[in-house]
Amino acid sequence: MADSLRRLVSAESCRLLQEKLENWYRDYEINTCDQNLNRCCEIIEMNSVIQGQLFTILNETSREGGHYAGVETIKTRLLPWLGTCFSCATSGGLFESGLSFIQSPCCFIIMNGNMDEFSCLKDSRAREEDSLRKLDHWNDYEQQIQMLRDEISILDAQKSVLQSRLVRSRSPSPRRSRSPSPLPLRSCSPGRARRTNASRHACLVARFGDIYANERLDAETLLRTYITDKEMAQRIIYTAAVESFQAAKMAYRQFKMRVRKTLSLGHTGLESLEDTVLDYIVRHEDLYDVQASVNEVIRSMNMNPKISFPPEVDFIVISSLIRELCRVAFSMQTLTPPLDIAFGMDGELFSETKYHRSLDSDFTAALVAYHVWPALMENDVVIVKGEAVTKRGALLSRSRSPSPLRSGSPRLMMIAFA
Repeated sequence: MADSLRRLVSAESCRLLQEKLENWYRDYEINTCDQNLNRCCEIIEMNSVIQGQLFTILNETSREGGHYAGVETIKTRLLPWLGTCFSCATSGGLFESGLSFIQSPCCFIIMNGNMDEFSCLKDSRAREEDSLRKLDHWNDYEQQIQMLRDEISILDAQKSVLQSRLVRSRSPSPRRSRSPSPLPLRSCSPGRARRTNASRHACLVARFGDIYANERLDAETLLRTYITDKEMAQRIIYTAAVESFQAAKMAYRQFKMRVRKTLSLGHTGLESLEDTVLDYIVRHEDLYDVQASVNEVIRSMNMNPKISFPPEVDFIVISSLIRELCRVAFSMQTLTPPLDIAFGMDGELFSETKYHRSLDSDFTAALVAYHVWPALMENDVVIVKGEAVTKRGALLSRSRSPSPLRSGSPRLMMIAFA
């Protein structure tokens, strides 16, 4: 304690503080508001340092006296003064007495104590949030483990059926061998595909709009480097969209039939076979052979008499657009109900509920000359409008027979196996 007190006396902090107070008082009237505030803050900082040293001396003195020495003094002098800390006056009388002179630093020290408590609470909250994040990760791991277990159960069931067939084929006895009962198929979060139907629906509709706004325009720009006719380029893109949906729907039906045939061999459990098939398809959309659908779309476009193209260039140049359309169309078939595009025909009556008019349309015409982009339908209700061009005399649509090179499609086979 004596060392701390000696350092406080040697520093002459109180004398310096008194000098700063006198200087501030002398220059108060000629100082600006900012200068007076800076002087006040400087004095408060010095006062807080002195108060910190005094409380250190108080703490050391109380420890030197033992457990019970000085208790009465602290109760009668220190605690009542601390109790009046936050109700102290802030007028000019603050500097007139020694007691009032040290009240504000005391409040500053208590605020420091509150800040320490706040820091502890903040650290505790950070630990709790970290625990919650770890718990969320654990839940994700459990879901992934459950999905893997479900797939293992399906594979085990298929293995059991195949083993039973193998035993029957090798058995010399005319009697039918008793096949082991397949392991029960555990459903992957019953109705998982149906529970995620709304979110997948929203994502696919948004993706369909993105293709219209981005990939379609990129494909049109690419086509215009080979042909100058804008109408023909837009007709090619619309035909690619229609054929992509047709090819994807056909591929989905075939894929679904194969999955149903495989899973029906050992299907048990509370979930229906259709729900199990749908869940499997949703989880394994990557097994969809999209390149086969792209080849089918290009083959159909080569045989379409309404579109023409320079013979030295193939529709493979827009294969990236066709591939994205096939993927989206395939995924739309996994929704309940599935999504499809509207049927469109040149010369049909223009419908405001199905299409937007292109900017180069004749807005007084009632018939559709040709379509730019198909409308998206759900249960015969339009959920995303397409785009069409209206012109007078739309019934005089042009057509062109496919060239022998396209009808034979030799280049398509070369591209497909390249």
